[in-house]
Amino acid sequence: MANIGGMHQAEIRDVDAAQRYDTPGTGMFAPEVLGQTVDRLAELAGDGAAIEFAIGTGRVAIPLAERGVPVTGIELSRPMIDQLRTKADEATIPVIVGDMATTVGPGKYTLVYLVYNTISNLLTQAAQVACFRNAARHLTPGGRFVIELWVPELRKLPPGQQAVVWQSEPGYIGLDTYDVLRQHVVSHHFRFDGSKQARLYRSPHRYIWPAELDLMAQLAGFELETRHADWAGSEFTAESRSHVSVYRIPPDR
Repeated sequence: MANIGGMHQAEIRDVDAAQRYDTPGTGMFAPEVLGQTVDRLAELAGDGAAIEFAIGTGRVAIPLAERGVPVTGIELSRPMIDQLRTKADEATIPVIVGDMATTVGPGKYTLVYLVYNTISNLLTQAAQVACFRNAARHLTPGGRFVIELWVPELRKLPPGQQAVVWQSEPGYIGLDTYDVLRQHVVSHHFRFDGSKQARLYRSPHRYIWPAELDLMAQLAGFELETRHADWAGSEFTAESRSHVSVYRIPPDR
């Protein structure tokens, strides 16, 4: 398994990380964020079932299932699954333990979704292409694969600089360090209070340009259907910091 800076994804998403992951009502759990995500995914799933790659603690899967969409998950981290199980049982949301690039769930689905930058957790281009092919393997003809992903902020890197502060607020600093030769980035999350101590959490990623993502999709038999800057459907522009891309298997496949 690939690693960056000696970090493996399975090791990073340990018990401590799983317990700290849920932030009800704030951040990525804020109603204005989560509500738009679930609305769009429910629309795309239609009358069919969905499977979430890297389901985590069920942030999206649980409210989507409450909307009447049958949801199955794939997840590599057992601590994340244990945290999900405090909120939903196996009958409500079945989860298969495994890698989203290779693990196959039962049956066929109208929707596969992979949100919150998680495809970048796969640290090689080959693994990311395999993820697209695995998504295609799960879909019915005309089915869709939805990816939410950030746009690499390389324009902020002057010559000789390797780091970008992407968020700074009271009690928190988010910093990314880039290896542009290998297309790798490590996100550093510093959290601090009134004491002299700070808590650091790091995660490695392989960043992907939208055009590269489209080529991965093409290799797996997908067509790009839509791309927006967010779940609300805002226009994607050169200044957009993230995108929600919807890929579709041709109906006549």
